[in-house]
Amino acid sequence: MVRLKDIAVRAGVSVMTVSKALRDEHDISAETKTRVKLLAQQLGYVPDSSAQQLRTRKTKLFGVVVSSVATPILSRVVLAIEERAYESGYDILVAQTQDKPEREEACINRFLARRVDGFFVVPAYRMATEARIYKELLARRVPTVVLGHTAPFCKEFVSVETDDVQASYAATQHLLGLGHKRIAFISGPVALPSTNERLEGYRRALREAGLDVDDRLVFQAGGTIEDGAATALQMINERTDATAIQAVNDFTALGCMETLLKQGVRVPADISVVGFGDILLSRHFRLPLTTLNQPKYRLGSAAVETMHQLLRGRKPETRRLPAELVIRESSGTAPATSLLQRVKMTGTEATL
Repeated sequence: MVRLKDIAVRAGVSVMTVSKALRDEHDISAETKTRVKLLAQQLGYVPDSSAQQLRTRKTKLFGVVVSSVATPILSRVVLAIEERAYESGYDILVAQTQDKPEREEACINRFLARRVDGFFVVPAYRMATEARIYKELLARRVPTVVLGHTAPFCKEFVSVETDDVQASYAATQHLLGLGHKRIAFISGPVALPSTNERLEGYRRALREAGLDVDDRLVFQAGGTIEDGAATALQMINERTDATAIQAVNDFTALGCMETLLKQGVRVPADISVVGFGDILLSRHFRLPLTTLNQPKYRLGSAAVETMHQLLRGRKPETRRLPAELVIRESSGTAPATSLLQRVKMTGTEATL
């Protein structure tokens, strides 16, 4: 193992000079710094991170706590955080909560024990107004950036999020512009602030168009492909008169569309479908999905920028980034009547 003393002997300087040169101290000449750093590289010197931590009281680690790294949206966000953190000399530790508050608390506590310099957290959303682990983060004054919308239990923290209201509003406006007046909305879990914002954007667009918001066209679902498929069957069973469907995310939109296509419903000739997120599958589905492209990488980059402001003792404001409407083949001109009213249910299957 190469030591500072080894570099000092080769460079013909003191150990203190080597240490200062590697730390870019101002009282060492540029020529000496260059020579010492080149020798350190040639000799394969690796700094002792434990010693650095004792000296600076910084671990150069960020804790990233998300629901699941398998989620397409979050995987891009985490990728951006890792790349931007690496550029500034930080490494990341990643943990998954599976949207379970008790697991979230355990993950954050483990990272606190590792003395991370800051947290990026996708909250495990719940209806409670307080959460013990977030009080702990506040008490310890650990720099924390919420990835997504804040909720009552984490409202004291700065966040980086998508402007879901405006994005959903744009999606509904797109369908209204195609002549659709009966637009169904597949909603997500009520505890998620993003669900409520996307529903609000949909309702706002309808109201501004002079249309009544019909709660019978709002279907409560989850966030999976299976949830979307089940909702499509429910819509057929209830003889829904919608000519378009706007979903809370791409998974439910794709599940819904797949079920409709299997029943012989033509998309978009008979009914239009719009999602939210622009995951990779949406672009390569057998019928490419019209959706909102969330700025996934930019969200991660903005989160790291916000974190550095916190580390410098500043109080950054919440960042709300716009999503872009991507029009593909799943949305089209409204038909004269709704085909779903003519689809008949046979057991658990639907037929025309």
